[in-house]
Amino acid sequence: MRLWNECVEFMKDDSGLGTIEIVLILVVLIGLVLIFKKQMRSLLESIFKQINSSAKEVY
Repeated sequence: MRLWNECVEFMKDDSGLGTIEIVLILVVLIGLVLIFKKQMRSLLESIFKQINSSAKEVY
């Protein structure tokens, strides 16, 4: 019976739940970055080209 009570208490304990959630969110974000890497790179390149052309107009 004592073992059963310890198992029940272990299942009710959620102290590590925040860590698991953060790890899962990071895994999803990294997966999205890997899937859309090419599109993000082209988008950032076009944005920086526009920034550079606008900066040249200021000088």
